[in-house]
Amino acid sequence: MNLSRVDTLMYSFVPDYLEVLHMSEETQIPESHVDSLAQRRLKLDQLRHISQNAYPNDFRPTQTAKQLYTQYEQQAIVALEQTQPYVQLAGRIRARRIMGKASFIDLQDRSGIIQIHLSEHELPDAMYEAFKHWDIGDIIGVNGIVFKTQKKQQLSVRAQQICLLTKSLRPLPDKFHGLLDPQLRYRQRYLDLIMAEKTRKTFLIRAKLVQSLRKFLDQRDFIEVETPMMHTLAGGALARPFTTRHNALSLDLFLRVAPELFLKRLVVGGIERVYEIGRNFRNEGVSTRHNPEFTMLEFYWAYANYHDLMDLTEKLLCYLAQEIFGQPQIIYQGHPYDLSKPFARLSVLDALLKYNPQWSFADLTDLSQLNAIASSFDLNPSDSIGKLQFALFEQTVEHQLLEPTFILDYPIDVSPLARRSDRDPNLAERFELYIAGRELANGFSELNDPQDQAQRFQQQALALAAGDAEAMSYDEDYIIALEYGLPPTAGEGIGIDRLVMLFADCASIRDVILFPLMRPEKLRLEEQK
Repeated sequence: MNLSRVDTLMYSFVPDYLEVLHMSEETQIPESHVDSLAQRRLKLDQLRHISQNAYPNDFRPTQTAKQLYTQYEQQAIVALEQTQPYVQLAGRIRARRIMGKASFIDLQDRSGIIQIHLSEHELPDAMYEAFKHWDIGDIIGVNGIVFKTQKKQQLSVRAQQICLLTKSLRPLPDKFHGLLDPQLRYRQRYLDLIMAEKTRKTFLIRAKLVQSLRKFLDQRDFIEVETPMMHTLAGGALARPFTTRHNALSLDLFLRVAPELFLKRLVVGGIERVYEIGRNFRNEGVSTRHNPEFTMLEFYWAYANYHDLMDLTEKLLCYLAQEIFGQPQIIYQGHPYDLSKPFARLSVLDALLKYNPQWSFADLTDLSQLNAIASSFDLNPSDSIGKLQFALFEQTVEHQLLEPTFILDYPIDVSPLARRSDRDPNLAERFELYIAGRELANGFSELNDPQDQAQRFQQQALALAAGDAEAMSYDEDYIIALEYGLPPTAGEGIGIDRLVMLFADCASIRDVILFPLMRPEKLRLEEQK
C-alpha cells in the first residue's frame, strides 16, 4: 500500500480530528467511558468527515508475527541493528502503553502477537498524535524495522508509518479476565477467538486433524466423495432425524443421520475404498458430548473386516498424534495417553462382567434376570437380551473405559447394518472405540446379504411404526443395490468433534464447534425470569 494516500486522508486533517475529540470530552460522555460505543462512534464520524473511505482496503501485510519470531528471534541485537529488516504487518491492537513521546502496542494477527514501538520522532507529522486516540480493538497497518529492546531483548517492530484500517466500535472484554461466561463465548465466538489463545489453538488443531485424516486415507487409495444430506428415508444409524420440506417437489425429507447407505452403494459400484467427511444431523438432546449438528468421518473398505478396521484405527490415531504434536503421547484432562501402544479389546459381555463383578454370566444371559437388573437402573423392560445388555453397558461400563479400548461383538439386536458373527448368530462383527470414557468410533464388517438385510429392515420398520423414533425405515433401493452384490466390506464412522475434544484437551463438545447450536438469547433470558 502507498501510505502517502493514507497520510493525505487521515492525517492532513489531524487538527480538526483532535478538535472534535476535545469537544467530545466536553459532552455528557464521562471520561471513564472513553472506550464506550458512543465515544468510538464519535471517532468514526470524524474519520468519515476527513476521509471518503474510513475503511481502506489497500494495505497488504508481507509478514506475520510468527514469521518474524521464526526468522529473527535468535538474532542478536547488534545483528538486527546492522541489517534493519523492513516489514509490513497488519492486525488488531490488543494492548497499548502510551508513555509521553513513545508508546508500545501489542499487535495481534492470525499467527500471534508482536510488540510495536511508536515514537513521535520516528513517525510522520501528527501521525503519533492521531494514534493516541485510536482504541484497543482497532485494526491497523504498520510499516517498520525489526529490532530488539535493550533491557528485555524482546523482539519488536519500530514503526515508521501506521494507518488505521478498521475502527472497532465495541470495546473488547477485559484482557485479564476474558470471556468468563461460557454462553457468551459460544454465542460470540469471534470475541472468544480474539481473546483466548487456547480457543484459537483448539481450532488450529481441528483444522490440522481433518487435514491429516484426509492425508492418511488418501495415502491408502481411499477416494473422498460427497453424498446427499437430504434423504427421502431416514437410515444409516439408529437416531431420531430432523425433517424438512422441499416445496417444489412437494416432498418431505430428512436431514441425514449418517451417509452410510449411500457410501455402501458406491462400494457396490466399484469404488472399493471410499470416505466422506461431512455433517450429520440427529434430533437428540444437547450435552457436553452431543450437538444436534456434528461432523463425521465415514469410510468403507472392500475386502476387509472389523479386525482390519481396528488395526487401521490404531495406526490412524497414532499417526494423527505424530502429525499434530510430533509424538504419539497426548494429555487429556490431566491424564496421559500413549497412542502408540496396542489398544485393549473386550467383548460387550466380557466388559459387563469385568466392570460389574457382582453379576455372573448367567445373570447377563437370562432375560428375567436382565430385566430385574435393568429395573434397578430405571431402564425400560425388554424382550431382547441384546438390547438389555447394551443398555446396561452404556449405564455401567462406558464411563469407566479410560484407556483406549475396543468394545466388540455387539448384540445383533442393536446392530441392524452389521454382519452376523460366524461364531454366534446373536452377535454382530462390530466394535466401538472408547477413550477417556467416551465413544470415538463405530465400525463393523458390513452386512452384504440382501435377504438378511431386508429382514432387519422389516424389524426396524415395525419398531418405527410402534413408536421407536430412532428406528430406521425400510430402504428398498438399498436392498436392490445389495442384490447387485456388495463385496465383503468393512466400514467405520469416527466422530470428528469428539476426536478434536481428545486432541485439544476440551471437556465439552461446544468448545470444539465454532458455532454450536444454542437457544436464541432472547428465549433464554425469558426462561430465566
